[in-house]
Amino acid sequence: MLRGLPALALCALPVLAAPAAHSTPATPAAAGLARPAGVRAPLPLFEAIDRLPVAAEHREGYKRDLYKHWNKGLNAGDGCDTRKEVILAEAVVAPQVATGCKLTGGSWRSAYDDVVVTDAARLDVDHFVPLAEAYDSEQTPWSAGRREAYANDQNSPDTLIAVSAASNRSKADKDPAEWLPSDGSYHCTYAATWVGTKLRWDLAVDDRERHALLGLAEDCPATTVVYEAAP
Repeated sequence: MLRGLPALALCALPVLAAPAAHSTPATPAAAGLARPAGVRAPLPLFEAIDRLPVAAEHREGYKRDLYKHWNKGLNAGDGCDTRKEVILAEAVVAPQVATGCKLTGGSWRSAYDDVVVTDAARLDVDHFVPLAEAYDSEQTPWSAGRREAYANDQNSPDTLIAVSAASNRSKADKDPAEWLPSDGSYHCTYAATWVGTKLRWDLAVDDRERHALLGLAEDCPATTVVYEAAP
């Protein structure tokens, strides 16, 4: 699945030296010259935040069904919709898959609350930037097709994430000024992934949201953001 391709992903990357045992010569590819078109070089979190447009939010007219989901996913013939494909891609222990993409067994780690989930029915697939927040942050109204593409985006591993239902219901449609994961060790990654998702989809931030992100960046000096602009 494309979710697993790091070169095409947006992600939070700590600035760490590679272990000597894994060092490679500085070939053109290793130096980054072969980076796929559209993939941005790593940005410090502060700089990535500064690249986000700032605008007031606008919720009027929002309806969840404006963002068609879930669609048939990356493989329309596998019987699994986008939600199930994300759950399968993020399994720590793969579940059994029966006819109609019925899942049994398996296990997952929920990043928001650092909980191990062993029943797929107890998972939610969260839009990292919630649909209502995306609507609030569209700089100009999106087409129905673009909204569907956003709501089912598996071309980045971070737009969608499988987490415990309890943590997702706690988050709801809140931005980082209003909610952060209960697992504090995930806050830097959470901030970077939120910023990367907004950059990928050219979404704005409001003043309170930006202030909260900058506060998180103060505690995450080694965190960087890589993203690929959505088509």
